[in-house]
Amino acid sequence: MESAEIRRRWLSFFEERGHTVVPSASLIADDPTLLLVPAGMVPFKPYFLGEVKPPFARATSVQKCVRTPDIEEVGKTTRHGTFFQMCGNFSFGDYFKEGAIKHAWELLTSPQDKGGYGLEPEKLWITVYLEDDEAERIWRDVVGVPAERIQRLGKKDNYWSMGVPGPCGPCSEINYDRGPEFGAEGGPAVNDERYVEIWNLVFMQYERGEGRGKEDFEILGELPSKNIDTGLGLERLAMILQGVQNMYEIDTSMAVIRKATDLTGVAYGRAHESDVSLRVVTDHMRTSVMLIGDGVTPGNEGRGYVLRRIMRRAIRNMRLLGATGPVVKDLIDVVIEMMGLQYPELVTDRERIETVALAEEARFLKTLNAGTNVLDTAVSETKSAGATVLPGDKAFLLHDTWGFPIDLTLEMAAEQGLSVDEDGFRRLMKEQRERAKADAQAKKTGHAGAGAYREIADKAGETDFVGYTDTETESTVVGILVDGASSPAATEGDEVEIVLDRTPFYAEGGGQIGDTGRIRVDSGAVIEIRDTQKPVPGVYVHKGVVLFGEVTVGAKAHASIDGRRRTAIARAHSATHLTHQALRDALGPTAAQAGSENQPGRFRFDFGSPAAVPTAVMTDVEQKINEVLARDLDVRAEVLSLDEAKKQGAIAEFGEKYGERVRVVTIGDFSKELCGGTHVHNTAQLGLVKLLGESSIGSGVRRIEALVGVDAYHFLAREHTVVAQLQELVKGRPEELPEKISNMLGKLKDAEKEIEKFRAEKVLQAAAGLTDSAKDVNGVAVVTGRVPDGTNPDDLRKLVMDVRGRIQGGRAAVVALFTVNNGKPLTVIATNEAARERGLKAGELVRAAARTLGGGGGGKPDVAQGGGQNPAAVGEAVDAVERLVAETAK
Repeated sequence: MESAEIRRRWLSFFEERGHTVVPSASLIADDPTLLLVPAGMVPFKPYFLGEVKPPFARATSVQKCVRTPDIEEVGKTTRHGTFFQMCGNFSFGDYFKEGAIKHAWELLTSPQDKGGYGLEPEKLWITVYLEDDEAERIWRDVVGVPAERIQRLGKKDNYWSMGVPGPCGPCSEINYDRGPEFGAEGGPAVNDERYVEIWNLVFMQYERGEGRGKEDFEILGELPSKNIDTGLGLERLAMILQGVQNMYEIDTSMAVIRKATDLTGVAYGRAHESDVSLRVVTDHMRTSVMLIGDGVTPGNEGRGYVLRRIMRRAIRNMRLLGATGPVVKDLIDVVIEMMGLQYPELVTDRERIETVALAEEARFLKTLNAGTNVLDTAVSETKSAGATVLPGDKAFLLHDTWGFPIDLTLEMAAEQGLSVDEDGFRRLMKEQRERAKADAQAKKTGHAGAGAYREIADKAGETDFVGYTDTETESTVVGILVDGASSPAATEGDEVEIVLDRTPFYAEGGGQIGDTGRIRVDSGAVIEIRDTQKPVPGVYVHKGVVLFGEVTVGAKAHASIDGRRRTAIARAHSATHLTHQALRDALGPTAAQAGSENQPGRFRFDFGSPAAVPTAVMTDVEQKINEVLARDLDVRAEVLSLDEAKKQGAIAEFGEKYGERVRVVTIGDFSKELCGGTHVHNTAQLGLVKLLGESSIGSGVRRIEALVGVDAYHFLAREHTVVAQLQELVKGRPEELPEKISNMLGKLKDAEKEIEKFRAEKVLQAAAGLTDSAKDVNGVAVVTGRVPDGTNPDDLRKLVMDVRGRIQGGRAAVVALFTVNNGKPLTVIATNEAARERGLKAGELVRAAARTLGGGGGGKPDVAQGGGQNPAAVGEAVDAVERLVAETAK
């Protein structure tokens, strides 16, 4: 049975039994504590935590998941993988243990011609929690599983919680016996390689308290509403139904392995080492395609780092297998061909996925060589210092600057007889990630934890946002936080977070920054609002300071936004939509939005593109945008079902999470996007849009910055003033300025070349005199001296090499010349072959001179360069060089 059919049967089975089919959420987690979705229940987490009321009593999904903690184990075992699909069925206060168990048994054991998976009942083993008598009774007495195939396990294996206070409960796992060729009998309690877990049923019936780890926590009591969360690994079930040894050999993976063997000529199954590489390539390319498909682009932080790391591991393993050229396109095509049966959007988005992936491959192949050179230098420095461990900061530099995977650094260092300070490297990596995550979380929630906001929401309900139509409203204060903690009141000078029952303030989201304004309380207190955020779904938090008076929970208030600022932001947001559509018209669908920020009178827009956008195209895009403004197109917003919005061609932003009902913003016949932000009513209200330029912000991602309305006018007015001043200087019309200025710069460049030529000739004229001044030091011709200050390093090197070449007769020669440039001493030293045979090396001589000058230096045995901080020590440095020559050439 193919993977696509396994997925179809799952969804069909549960839909027929009253479950709402929920499409897979994006891999980009809508949770500040997660980079990527690691489990099937993550999209349903707000329902289980009670943050949001579920819109259904039963649901089912097949969720895309990515886990990377064990990435180094991928390929080495047949059970580790970064991308997988989790089939789940969920009950929110509806059916409980008996319903979940009966559903699972029916789907697994029903014949395939009846819509089931057709597994042999006698090969299924069950585990239940040590104290869960109810679950064991249902399996044994209701379903009919023999008691000898039901095993009890402890908290570590058969108890579930999120690791923090909240819902928890026992779980029951269904395991499949693969037979004696996979190990000894005895059930999953004895051998989990033979008895493979395929389905985990979690019974959320208790509330847990504080504690540590998977076992050390207190059970506080039963939940008022019991829930079901189950998960079946699609790839594991495919492995069983397709009769293969491991999940790398199922249909969607084996096709990638075959393509990798075609590209490298290395057969799968021939050797363990090459099999590991082939499995790494297969797993990582599948994961890469799915991540890029959901809008992730390679980078050095967060999700981008995860993608970059796995892509580069895949490319490197293809090189280890013998591939010499680009391979990513061929591998991606196979992944899309196989996974497209389950996710058709991969097929329609093929061009963008390929563009992002190919750009990353080209970049890595370039840095692979450069990084190798940097690593070689770091290895040499480590050995020179007598150490055997490459410092962690060197490994981090290789990763952070040159994109070197740590495992590549480990391998290459080992070839040189060195180990790597992995703890130091991982500490730096952890610090980098924690800084990025802390910055993002602090922006969103300030100093308060999510629990404080949820507590307010539980008492007062969700905030009623009226900002689409009103700029001010009467409200009631339902929550106050001071220093991150709930407070009944706040007084003058307090930094506060205010929650109202209804608000006109837009909370930051979708690229639009939060509103500012004032809240006036009936008591006379005034709060200046400086930002608005939505840290948990449905709760609008107004951040500001109490200007005077006292504000208390329950007080009546009048909330009003800064209307002029909001209008300027709305102009920027509408201009962003126009820019997005104009770019897609010019560059194609690969120019998909990758982020934006809308501020008063200006915006930035990030989009996918493998290369810089030509100036001519940018000009055309800007012209098209302003032509649309002149058409006076109406801007309207409506709420539709997600399916209807997609049918109408509305563009969705990658990584955004959408519900069943979405807001669609339409600009005439030009643009249609899913958007929750605020906009103008007509394009004429924008006035003018000026694109300032575009630049790269990461692999395959470009950024446009632009001005709107009055800000754009002021910019053009300043530009006009500059042009007028240039006209006066060069005596020409505006259209003549480029040619006239180009001619002036050309003449200036020619003059600089003549000056450089004259200076070089003057420096080299001194070569003959310097050669004649050579001293004999123990049979070595030594030329030392100070040339005119201001001589640049290149001219000094040329002079040194010229003098060395003038010393004839096979004599050993050392030339050491000094100068002072920009207040700092500089030296270049060269030796000929005869001198090197006597042990005189330029690098060692430079280091002796540089120490005297208060600096450092180095180079090759024949020529080296150094410098320092003390120009007064040049004479001493000359003496130091001559002494070292005398000592070495005895």
